Parts: sequence; C-alpha cells; structure tokens
Amino acid sequence: MPVSISAEEILETIRMVESQNLDIRTITMGISLRDCRDSDPAVLNNKVYEKIVRCASDLVKVGEDLQREYGIPIINKRISVTPVAIIADGLEVAELVSLARVLDKAADEVGVNFLGGYSSLVHKGFSVGDERLIESIPEALASTERVCSSVNVATTHAGINMDAVYRMGQVVKRTAELTAHRDGFGCAKLVVFCNVPEDNPFMAGAFHGVGEPECVLNIGVSGPGVVLNTVRKNPQADFGALATAIKLTAFKVTRMGELIGRRASQRLGVPFGIVDLSLAPTPAIGDSVADILEAMGLERCGTHGTTAALALLNDAVKKGGAMASSYVGGLSGAFIPVSEDAGMVAAVEAGALTVDKLEAMTSVCSVGLDMIAVPGDTSAETIAAIIADEAAIGMINRKTTAARIIPVPGKGVGDRVEFGGLLGSAVIMPLHHFSSNHFVGRGGRIPAPIQSLAN
Repeated sequence: MPVSISAEEILETIRMVESQNLDIRTITMGISLRDCRDSDPAVLNNKVYEKIVRCASDLVKVGEDLQREYGIPIINKRISVTPVAIIADGLEVAELVSLARVLDKAADEVGVNFLGGYSSLVHKGFSVGDERLIESIPEALASTERVCSSVNVATTHAGINMDAVYRMGQVVKRTAELTAHRDGFGCAKLVVFCNVPEDNPFMAGAFHGVGEPECVLNIGVSGPGVVLNTVRKNPQADFGALATAIKLTAFKVTRMGELIGRRASQRLGVPFGIVDLSLAPTPAIGDSVADILEAMGLERCGTHGTTAALALLNDAVKKGGAMASSYVGGLSGAFIPVSEDAGMVAAVEAGALTVDKLEAMTSVCSVGLDMIAVPGDTSAETIAAIIADEAAIGMINRKTTAARIIPVPGKGVGDRVEFGGLLGSAVIMPLHHFSSNHFVGRGGRIPAPIQSLAN
C-alpha cells in the first residue's frame, strides 16, 4: 500500500526533526529460528548464526540509506528472534549460555545494537527448556553485550504464575550481582511481562512471536518532543481540544513511521509488520514524557493528577496513530522508563515521583515499571512482589504490563547511577521496608479473573 506524503507534510516533518527530537526510534527485523532446531548444540549454533547474518546483513545499511534520503534520524537497528526456549528445548544450561553468545556474535556481525528473544513464555507453567533458560539468564546477560531477555509470567486468560514470579525475582537479583562492576547493567536487558505482545520492536522485550511470518520488519516511532511542542502551543485548551491536538500530531508521526517502514521492507525484501507508535523518551532535554505531563498543568510529574494526564496522553496517541496506519501493534502509547527520561529523573530527585505513584501510572500507560533503580540490598522476594503487582494490573485490565527493575549493587537510596546512552541515569528509589516474603513464597498460580471467560 503506497503512502502519499504532501510537500507541506515533508516541511513540517523537517521542522520536527530539527527542533523537536523527532526520530524513528528503531527498525527491528523479526527472524524465525524455528527451522534451526537440532539435537546437536554445535549444529544449532551454526544454523542460528548463519540465518541471522543472512537475513539481517543489509538491515543497518538500509536504515542508514533511508536516514540520508529522507533526513529522518533512525536511531536503532535491532533484531528479534523466536523465543530461545522454544528452539533450544533440550539444551543444558551451559549450552544455552553458549547459544546466547552466538546470538551476540551474530548481532555484532550485522551491526545492530540489540537482539531480543532470549525469552520464555511461562504464564501457565514451565517446560524443562523454560526452566533451564530461566536459570541461564544471569550468566547469558552478563557474558553478552547485545542480547536482551524477557519472560512472560502472566496473562489475563491464564492468571499469574507465582512460581515464575518468584524465580524471576531471584534471576533479577543474580543478574545484578553478576554485572555489579557495571552497576547491575544486565538487568537493563531483562524485562518480566504480563500479556506480552509478539510484535513489539522495542527492547528489552522484543521477540519474534510464533504467529509471525518467517521474517518481518517492525517500526518503532517516537515523538515526545513533538507532542510536547503541541501541548505547549495549546496552553488554554480544554482537555477535549488538547486530546484532538495530540491525536493530530500522533497521526503525522505515525504516517512518517509507516513510510519509512514500508520503504525499508521493500528494500530488504521482507514483509512490513507493524508500526509501534509509542512515545519512547530519551535522556535528551525536550524528549521527555514527564515534560508533556507537566506542560498540561502539573507542577511536577508525580503529583496528584499525573495518572489522569497520562491516561489522556496514552489514549490520544493511540487514537491518532490508529487513524494513520492499518497495522498498529507492539505496545503503542506512552512509555515511562525512569532512567531514560530526564523529566522523570528530575521528578524523583524532587521527591514528587515514587514507586507507588509509578505503579498507579502503569495502569494507564503502555508498559509498566521500567528502568527503575532500587537499592542493591533489595531482596529477591521484594523484587518478585513488585513483579506480581505489575502482573496483576495487566491481568485485570487486559493490557500489557512489565517490570524492568535494577537493584544496583553497593548503592542505596538517593545515590545516582549512570547507565549511558539511551539508558540514561537514575536515582536509587526507596521501596517499602515491610516484608512480602511469605506472600511470594506461597507459590502456585493466581487464578485468571472472571473477565478472562470472554468466549
């Protein structure tokens, strides 16, 4: 389907790029590795490496070519693969870690910055392969640079696998310990989901779902700075008018993403998948979701009214994007990753934004508790309880939620940690001191809610 762009739209897009941080946040190639399965680990590794390099050899070049031709920055080029627990079922833990290193080597060879899919789906229970992959995650993430991992522990239809939640609390803790020399950086590549989408192009949660084609190209657009400019231009507008203005802006941003996505898919010879129209902030000034909420009239993000403001923003972005493309998917909405958003970090430093308030905000945003640094002595049980709370919000509300928590070894409340690049910096946030140990230790599965009986 051709995308027609007028001269006026092109000029407006140029202004957005030059002064409002508009960019294509990522083009992500999804690659099925199901045909790489083999009982011999060495053969499996060779098949996986060969297929990734063959399919994605031109991904970075095409992205750079399109950036030059259209003048729109394309920040990241990424790969997602079939959940490794599916294609490597039967491998031992050490063999899974070896496969993670092969994935990292392939990602390095083709020049992408991240590869997602070191993943497992255990919302209803574990296979032997799932258990081994989850056990291998800390070492896999500690010994690779580009490999990202995700585990889905809950769905609206299955409930919450609390055994998996507890295991993931332990995995997060161990991953932080193994990457202590980098302030727990491994945890920035690990996310725990409820209702995970299979076509998400954003890291760390991207994987190539079992319902996806052999190879596909998904686009993640982002435009917090553009939306911020829209809100600032409408200081007296009521909420209905403001929502309309944001929808129009999201429409324009999504059309730009669809254009780039279809051009890239044509040149790479793979199907176009979806546009994920999420507002994904960066540490850059003026590229903050928190700044948008404050421009709506809040003195500081996190104060009373923040959840309502975020709900309006998330809904308007989705409505505008859905009008611009027939293939909107992934997460789509507004992200609130604390370390990656300069406005969020400032709100934490001012004492306006707490973990409890962030949890409330996750009920109306795209994902969940994202890139939150907590004290290094936080127990695995407390981390698991935080994951359980997020999973409950997603399960009950039939939406995706997630937790990307970083217990920073050796650091306490108020200390600052630098992750670098798009991952930014964070202030260590306080948590409740009361124990959740017995609750988490019960195990079993929290049953699915009544709304799961939709059939």
